[in-house]
Amino acid sequence: MPRLLSTALCLVLLAATAGMLAVTHRAKSELVPLYEPRVDALFSPNCNCDTGVAKIDFRLRERVRLSVWVEHDGRKALTIVPGRTYSAGPVALEFTGISADGITLPDGSYTPVVRIGHLTVRLPNRIVLDTKPPRLVVRHRIYTHISPDGDGHGDDFRIHYAVDVPSRGILYADGHAIASTTRLARAGALVWNGKIDGRVARPGNHVLEISAQDAAGNRAKPFPFAVVTVRYVSLGRSRVLVRPHGRFALLVLSDAPQVQWVFNRARGVSRPGTVRFHAPKKRGVYRLYVTSGKHAAKALVVVG
Repeated sequence: MPRLLSTALCLVLLAATAGMLAVTHRAKSELVPLYEPRVDALFSPNCNCDTGVAKIDFRLRERVRLSVWVEHDGRKALTIVPGRTYSAGPVALEFTGISADGITLPDGSYTPVVRIGHLTVRLPNRIVLDTKPPRLVVRHRIYTHISPDGDGHGDDFRIHYAVDVPSRGILYADGHAIASTTRLARAGALVWNGKIDGRVARPGNHVLEISAQDAAGNRAKPFPFAVVTVRYVSLGRSRVLVRPHGRFALLVLSDAPQVQWVFNRARGVSRPGTVRFHAPKKRGVYRLYVTSGKHAAKALVVVG
């Protein structure tokens, strides 16, 4: 008989415990009508880009009135929703990082908080507000040339850079964005193929600038670091004075391994560099043409 009483008592206690757990579970479910929170981890309110605001999304199990704000260093920093009733389903909010006075909030970590009745829920995902642009290191005062004719000789310009935080590099030519890297990294290389807005740049000098954009969207101010000359074939002089039947030399600049020339009905092939010619016996003005692929340069040869 005592054993039966003990067994019965145990069963009663177990049933009571199970009932309490069920009530507690039901109460918790009722007290937390918010679920599936999704919060952006990083943004910059000054970037004027896709990461210019931090999205705060969640779902509600039922129609409730709620307030939403963000805290910084344990204090309320900005109210997002002062008090509003939402129906069951998705709720999409934005943290702009801008105070009611129009001032950007301090950099740092912010915690989104949701108040539903007497229940306060601090979302587990924190938001980092970052307004500092990356610092860029690159070789300066570069003077070089390219020949973007597709022959595989000096077709493009390549520059290596480093940044203090993972960023994407951005390259500009004459103020136009011409190239960028695709992944965030502390170092990388940018290449200019000689095109601006999809067209091959005109022959001559072009100023290159470089910048970088971090994960938050902050972009370093572009600064010039190189002058690149687009050159296919050029001559050291555009006018030559020589006596009849005399010899003269002309500097030919080209990235091609060979150039072709036409002068006074004569033709020839030479390597770039100093090319030597014979002047005609007859006095007069003659034209000398030097070509490299589809590009040409000319000089006037005055024999007298």
